[in-house]
Amino acid sequence: MRNLLLTLLLLPIGCLQAQWQPGMLDRGLDTMHYLVHFPEGYDRDTADWPVILFLHGGGNSGSDLQRVRESGLPKEIDNGRKVPAIIIAPQNRFVAGFWDHVTLTHLLDDFIAHHRVDEHRQYITGFSRGGFGAWMTAMHNNGRFAALAPVCGAVPHSYNVWIDPELPIWVFHGAQDQSIYLSESVDMLEILQRKMTVKPKFTVFENTAHNAWDPAYATDELYEWMLAQKKSL
Repeated sequence: MRNLLLTLLLLPIGCLQAQWQPGMLDRGLDTMHYLVHFPEGYDRDTADWPVILFLHGGGNSGSDLQRVRESGLPKEIDNGRKVPAIIIAPQNRFVAGFWDHVTLTHLLDDFIAHHRVDEHRQYITGFSRGGFGAWMTAMHNNGRFAALAPVCGAVPHSYNVWIDPELPIWVFHGAQDQSIYLSESVDMLEILQRKMTVKPKFTVFENTAHNAWDPAYATDELYEWMLAQKKSL
């Protein structure tokens, strides 16, 4: 059996909060490169911190890891947003393929095993193809995530049967989206409003096309809401 290897290229801890650090999960066929951003204060205490798993869209896929920072949550961080959580931003190496929820689960498991993470406060978000990946990864890890925030990324509404009815969800979509139609999110949300114990939130940006990730990740309340959620494990 292949050993599970996790390589994190570390600078002195005091530098971590200021920049993204590259890492790699290597499980043979399960290989995934990622960037990680540690919050301000991570180096000054021994507390466990919440973690946000962010999944980019199709245009950021490939082998140039820095492309992950071009859009969404990483771009917000680079523009100065302070989020009191560890942010893991992996890269999907398959330019024309979907996210592998199994590899993502292995990545998160092993990262938690090597870092100070509050396992009650694991969150997942993503946009476009990453929004689809966030839905699917949450569905295959029922009971794990404390919150899910997919942006302009939908799954067939029949998949609702796999969603944890107690999972807090906030969906974002652009009303003018011609790539993934708003109706995809609307259809799913209509079902979830009936079945969920925790009623999902839904934000529609009226004058926005597919790039709903810009206003979504600029929404201050998203981070306040997300980090307020806590899972009983």
